[in-house]
Amino acid sequence: MKALVKGSAGPGLELTEVPDPRPGPGDVLLRVLRTGICGTDLHIDSWDDWAARTIKTPLVVGHEFVGEVVEVGAAVTGVRVGDLVSGEGHLVCGSCRNCKAGRRHLCANTRGLGVHVDGAFAEYAVLPEQNAWVHRTEVDLDVAAIFDPFGNAVHTALSFPVLGEDVLITGAGPIGIMAAAVARHAGARNVVITDVSEPRLELARKVGVDLALDVRTSSVADAQAALGMSEGFDVGMELSGQPSALREMIANMAHGGRIAMLGLPADEFPVDWSSVVLKMITIKGIYGREMFETWYSMSVLLQRGLDLAPVITDRFHYTEYQQAFATAREGRCGKVILDWTER
Repeated sequence: MKALVKGSAGPGLELTEVPDPRPGPGDVLLRVLRTGICGTDLHIDSWDDWAARTIKTPLVVGHEFVGEVVEVGAAVTGVRVGDLVSGEGHLVCGSCRNCKAGRRHLCANTRGLGVHVDGAFAEYAVLPEQNAWVHRTEVDLDVAAIFDPFGNAVHTALSFPVLGEDVLITGAGPIGIMAAAVARHAGARNVVITDVSEPRLELARKVGVDLALDVRTSSVADAQAALGMSEGFDVGMELSGQPSALREMIANMAHGGRIAMLGLPADEFPVDWSSVVLKMITIKGIYGREMFETWYSMSVLLQRGLDLAPVITDRFHYTEYQQAFATAREGRCGKVILDWTER
């Protein structure tokens, strides 16, 4: 089969032939239909320090995908041939304390599909049955392909109650924009999102944020004044990984405010911890999705009218992967989709 492979240490990916995967007793085999390009894929492609420390080659990359089940292992009981499946890309051990307590998203032994084991940028992919989310209602294939990052957004956006609250989101990448859409859908009073990319801020406006702020020319304090706020934001969602973003968020939180932090900083940086203490702010780290409560929430949100169409801006055939990766790397787009249906 054709697959996008990191063949050796160094920049670049290769579209090449690899052996067809075979499902084990508890696995399902999927014919991949669509995949989404993630920031992690860009890191692997460019072979930065993180990739050099983490990736063992050769590796089929990719972890955002949807596919049709074409074969199931002998021990599979709940997934059938013909099912449409999105994949949960975090492979947990099942035996640690958190896994046994039903807190699989907290498994310390988590391995990543397309990071530690072969992924889904391929014509076929193997997935453990317990990681297969079967779509029981109609869903757009492009949207189904990005259930993984959509789950990050939902996990972040719903970590704290947002009904009637003033919400600040720093980072208008695809996950930030989806988190803004979820917060708006869940009844937030005001949703403000910040970034330095005008095309991405415009995408955020399309999903209904109250204010999309370019922090090169305006401050979060300016946003408060424009919206008639006087006591700060109730809920913050940090998705940029930028030190200045977190510091400004803390400075503009209300007393008792709560921050969900998904953005991953590249380096250590100072924080005004005295403000965190004196304002009694809660900061919660977010990684991945709650398995599988977040997935239920995602499906219900879509069934109840949440529209993710504005977030998906570019589509390419998988053979055009170089152009697709270049588009994603520019940072002026939403989600970039690779189509694997035409062989």
